Amino acid sequence: MTIAYACVLFMGLFPYVAAGIAKKGFEGYDNSMPRQWLAMQTGFRARANAAQANLFESLPLFFAAVIIASIGNAPQIRIDSLALGFVIARIAYLICYVANWSTTRSIVWLCGIVCVVALFFQI
Repeated sequence: MTIAYACVLFMGLFPYVAAGIAKKGFEGYDNSMPRQWLAMQTGFRARANAAQANLFESLPLFFAAVIIASIGNAPQIRIDSLALGFVIARIAYLICYVANWSTTRSIVWLCGIVCVVALFFQI
């Protein structure tokens, strides 16, 4: 398994970390209506839930970029580096989102998207 493919696996599972943060401590958590319970949350729980949604939304483009770069026979070191860059940016993104650092969050989001676009263009 290449580093990039390991990043695909990691990113496929990473949104569940945000879900766990949103449900931290399960204070008043209603497992029969989890989405309604999450919709009523505020503060870091609401931000972690929003981050979870965004993390899931970013997966198709990242997965496609890694696959297309691999099929296109881009240098593996480049694919691996850009995939790792995306993962690092998304980890930082979650941290920034939960901490409510909105400007920094936007910057690391942009860094992640640049990595994905670079994978498509073999930069």
